[in-house]
Amino acid sequence: MLQLQKRILQLAWPIMLSNITVPLLGLVDTAVLGHLSEVSYLAAVALGSQVVTLLLWSFGFLRMGTTALSAHAIGEAQRTQQGTQQINSSIRILHNALLLALLISLPLLIFALLTIEHIIAMMGGSEVIQALAVEYASIRLYATPAVLVQYVLIGWFIGRGETKVPLFLLIASNSINALLDVVLVYGYGLNSDGVAWATLCADYFAASAGLYWAWRTLKKEYRPEQMQWGRPSWLQLKPFININHQLFVRTLCLLSVFIFFTAQGAQQGDLVLAVNAIMLTLLLLISNALDGFAHAAETLVGQSLGAKNYSQLNQSIWLTGTNALIIALIMVLGFAWQGDNLLGLLTDQADVLAMAIEFSPWLIWLPLIGCSSYWLDGIFIGMQASAQMRNSMLLAAIVIFLPVWFLTQGLGNHGLWSAFYAFLLARSIFMLPAFLTILNKHQLFAEKN
Repeated sequence: MLQLQKRILQLAWPIMLSNITVPLLGLVDTAVLGHLSEVSYLAAVALGSQVVTLLLWSFGFLRMGTTALSAHAIGEAQRTQQGTQQINSSIRILHNALLLALLISLPLLIFALLTIEHIIAMMGGSEVIQALAVEYASIRLYATPAVLVQYVLIGWFIGRGETKVPLFLLIASNSINALLDVVLVYGYGLNSDGVAWATLCADYFAASAGLYWAWRTLKKEYRPEQMQWGRPSWLQLKPFININHQLFVRTLCLLSVFIFFTAQGAQQGDLVLAVNAIMLTLLLLISNALDGFAHAAETLVGQSLGAKNYSQLNQSIWLTGTNALIIALIMVLGFAWQGDNLLGLLTDQADVLAMAIEFSPWLIWLPLIGCSSYWLDGIFIGMQASAQMRNSMLLAAIVIFLPVWFLTQGLGNHGLWSAFYAFLLARSIFMLPAFLTILNKHQLFAEKN
């Protein structure tokens, strides 16, 4: 048990640090723009980034699906002790995932550039903010191939249990992004467009560094004649597509909730939009930190199932959950203690700060409310239970989030946040029956064997 706990921490801490750099980068963007004289720049980035995230992270299945298949292949190779099988599986999974990412990139980029203005117009906001948001998003979208390649590489390394590589990639790229934010905005007088150019440069750096690292890893482990990529067959692509099309629907549903949330805030005015942008950035800090143990669960659950080690499977599930809960409670205490001061670091605009402090109680309990849903996501990805993930997400959005929002519209932004809280709780509740069913199935299988 202690050895497994040590392994969980070894997997989780690099992911937690690397994931935290993502919202920290958002915090840098927010802080840089939040100290400019016009609130429109911050609101425009909030609007534009939500659309870009919707379009690109809709294909986040490339990360999750690659992790699931890679972890399972590693576990199966350890069980069968067939080195050649591990080589072929590892290379084939990476090859197929990269190929799929590149095939998606061009049509996605063309579609996004043609529709971005209309999508942002549907979300609301003033004409000035919409114009700035379109400019910001259009720049960001040219990094589409780099972003999708990053998804694949990060998923592949996490599945292999090499979580320090994503740590290096994300910290390096986000450091470049943050540095360019300051240089372009304060040094060259740009605003939201400068933040977009900084992110684009960082994305291409991360993709290039990740490809180099993957090639170096394969070259170090395998002989050149073993690294035969070849043409993927339908049988090779079928499991990857089967997992990923379900994850695509699930991710699209999740992002639709976020973009709907942002759009409803925009309709309440630019001030509410800016405040919600700050709150959502802090939510990303929370979710990305807790995802460290979710990613550890993906790796350990996938490898345990591949190796048919059901004792390790059960221990991995409960230990990762316990660790995630502890971190969530620590974050609740941290936000309760220093939440207002943290908001003050992000903006010095008096009206934005005053409203952000008014809504700060919603921030305090977010780690605990969302903890179980993030953890269960990791378990389900490791188990390759993508259909159950999709179903629970659809139910939480359609049956809970939208009705609660509709019934609480009279409460304004407080009603919007109450609907979001209900959505997070519903995700966990709807996943629980499937989780118990899958767990019991594996326990029965273990007893028979």
